[in-house]
Amino acid sequence: MNNSDVTGSRAALALPSGAGMVSMLRKAGIVWPFLILFIVLSVASGPFFSKVNLLDILDQQASTLIIAAAGTMVLVAGCIDLSVGATYALAGVTATELALHTSPFLAVVAGVATGLVVGLVNGVVATTFRINSLIATLAMSFVVSGLASLVTSGNLIIAYAKPGFADLARTVFLSVNTSTWTMIAVVLLFGLVLSRTAAGRYMYAAGSNADAARLAGVRVQQTRLLAFVLSGGAAALGGVIDASRVLSAQASNGETTLTFTVLAGIVVGGTSILGGEGAIWRTVVGVLFIALIGNGSDLLGLNPLYDQIALGVILLLAVGADAWSRLRVT
Repeated sequence: MNNSDVTGSRAALALPSGAGMVSMLRKAGIVWPFLILFIVLSVASGPFFSKVNLLDILDQQASTLIIAAAGTMVLVAGCIDLSVGATYALAGVTATELALHTSPFLAVVAGVATGLVVGLVNGVVATTFRINSLIATLAMSFVVSGLASLVTSGNLIIAYAKPGFADLARTVFLSVNTSTWTMIAVVLLFGLVLSRTAAGRYMYAAGSNADAARLAGVRVQQTRLLAFVLSGGAAALGGVIDASRVLSAQASNGETTLTFTVLAGIVVGGTSILGGEGAIWRTVVGVLFIALIGNGSDLLGLNPLYDQIALGVILLLAVGADAWSRLRVT
């Protein structure tokens, strides 16, 4: 065997480079903390590892997972959507108000359509007018929140007299609520779009290097517009599902907290806040990881303030890991 053969054999058996190892850790990193936390809670709390509790977690996180799945595509495409919380609230109050005067089906359609319109406006403002997406969607969140307050006149809208409106979230199939089934279907659909379609590949290209993507023939602006429309629609669907679950809605329905939780789940899952890298399955694990922290804290009777502190630390570590890995690659 000559020297070149030996060198080639050694290269084939070589361990991954530093950059490659970092990339591998980022891709699967959230899985290990999730599994460890799941095992710890299963041992520490008897009720945790029960069918009822686990299904409750999925049901409670259905809207967040739907919104985060679409938000992943926005971040991958190199943008950010801070209006999802306000869109969630507007769609919820719109659907609930219409459910009082029309059929539940039309109410649901109108609520989701509201979010699609908001997403379209976000996309046009961020792409056509070239306004930074963070500023554009932050401003839009104030506009949308104001519209939701106008719809409700500042009051809680109650639809207890329209139990048919609850079918979207409360119908049970194979012991699982339709809200959870809807979440699974939407998340799988978005996952296929991002990982298996040309639109998904264009999102990665737009987020990695927009100028190079344009030179390669990628319609960057149209791709980002699509991501915003999907994000708006997903936020609206989440708002309608939660309104259907409780048969009520209000304008200030925890929109800031929801937006933060969605972004935290996406980033903790390993999606780069700078764009071009991420996966919806990792976002799902990230959102559920945060949900396990809250659920475990409740079951163990811990101070809720510790959840907030832990979430802040985890988010900071996730963003720091993203920045560090990019420095390693470069």
